[in-house]
Amino acid sequence: MASTPSPSFLLLSLFTLFSLLFSAFSSEEIENTPLTITLPLTPKFAREPSTDPMVFLQQLASASKSRAHLLKYGKTSPPLKTPLYPMEYGGHTIPLSFGTPPQKLSYLVDTGSTVVWAPCTTHYQCINCTISAKEVPFFEPQLSTSLTNLSCKNPICNTGCLRCKANSKNCPQVCTYYLQYGTGAEAGYYLLEDLHFPKKTIRNFIVGCTTIGFRESYTDAMAGFGRSMFSLPVQMKVKKFAYCLNSHYFDNTRNSSRLIFDYRDGDTKGLSYTPFLKNPPDSPDYYYLNVKNLMLGNKILPIPSKYLAPGSNATGGLIIDSGFSYGYMAGPVYKIVTNELKKQMSKYRRSHATEEEIGLGPCYNFTGRKIEIPDLIYHFTGGATMVVPGKRYFKFDTEPTGLGCFPVDTDDAKNLEFTPGPSIILGNYMQVNQYIEYDLKNNRFGFRQQKC
Repeated sequence: MASTPSPSFLLLSLFTLFSLLFSAFSSEEIENTPLTITLPLTPKFAREPSTDPMVFLQQLASASKSRAHLLKYGKTSPPLKTPLYPMEYGGHTIPLSFGTPPQKLSYLVDTGSTVVWAPCTTHYQCINCTISAKEVPFFEPQLSTSLTNLSCKNPICNTGCLRCKANSKNCPQVCTYYLQYGTGAEAGYYLLEDLHFPKKTIRNFIVGCTTIGFRESYTDAMAGFGRSMFSLPVQMKVKKFAYCLNSHYFDNTRNSSRLIFDYRDGDTKGLSYTPFLKNPPDSPDYYYLNVKNLMLGNKILPIPSKYLAPGSNATGGLIIDSGFSYGYMAGPVYKIVTNELKKQMSKYRRSHATEEEIGLGPCYNFTGRKIEIPDLIYHFTGGATMVVPGKRYFKFDTEPTGLGCFPVDTDDAKNLEFTPGPSIILGNYMQVNQYIEYDLKNNRFGFRQQKC
């Protein structure tokens, strides 16, 4: 084993080395060494600059824009914005383009479901529907060069290979689905396809090719925004998404608002936030909110807590659902709310004929009267309070004059038992003129009143 040199020997050696380096320069050379050094600075372009002054300015502007984007967002993509249109059936749609070349269709924005799908193939059928299959715009997979079928052997296929033996390694079957939506349903198979936005393309997006629809009443495709790996925002890997819904009277107005896909983290100015609740095992896809109480005007409604918080068996609680038009309250909750509403609205004449005709109520005739409807107020955990003005949650025949109704669905009035599923669904009608944000990164819901 070699011996270790002593510290004093190392110090002496280091001193000797610096002495030799210093002595290598003469005193004259040291005196003549300049105190500053000048280096040439040469313009550098990614490509040869144009000799055309206007084109050269455009090149400089493009480079400056790219630099500004880098400084502002770093490696984070900027928000994507797409038009959001109100439809006559009560939903709101966005345009999405799948395939190569892109095929653009309208997709219903639905935070209460999770799959993105479109009516698909020239053989699309709609059984017991109020619309004709011939009226439905559809995606044509045979026209796309970027499409592949999702195999039933793929680990993300949750239906498995139904027509092949369990130990089969080369099952040719595609991954199929059957989706239930209230009274309607869809069946088809999954594709891996390119989704195109301006300046951004998402490869191998899982999109459904629906070949059979059941009991449908609208022609649009579906974009599920729920809490699942199949949903649009999750596949896009955004940190949050937001929208502001236009007020409308169930017509196909072209006055669009915006839906924003945001890749940035952090608070949005002016929003009140409340956390999303942990989902019950039987309802993993919904956005549950922790509502502490509801008020009608200045009256706290005596709603039992079992209806306000979801149980482990997925009964009770409040969810927010952009695909549900009017919203919903379970029988007992609806009865408490409408009984108080009737007390505070007793000065107006009820329209029982309208209630029977449209299946909503209570309804009132406001003709010739000043309209005063109490606010509906939701108090959430964390101090966030959503105030829905009366003239915004009441459904009027045309403008806020004449007939108006409380537009919330409920169970059969004769059956007021505690039914499975959420007790309150905050539909899109009560979200109108609110900036609504789903912060997926921080697991919270934000909102503020805003003219959309």
